[in-house]
Amino acid sequence: MAPIVHGLERQYGRRIDFLYLNVQDSSTAAAKARLGFQATPHFFLLTPDGQIVREWQGVQEEAILETGLQALIGDTP
Repeated sequence: MAPIVHGLERQYGRRIDFLYLNVQDSSTAAAKARLGFQATPHFFLLTPDGQIVREWQGVQEEAILETGLQALIGDTP
């Protein structure tokens, strides 16, 4: 999954902030609890004020994640 996500970050990184929460890092516990993190991988699309727009658990196809990113920024495929 990492190569897919990093590729999407390269493509959309100027328009969307990507944040990575390490499941083993206790300093991210509050963020994981707030988001309802349950599995690895677990993807969240958030509005600028932190509201969850969409989320996916488990391995996802690149096209599914990209469609979500495009919807978030108002692009059409």
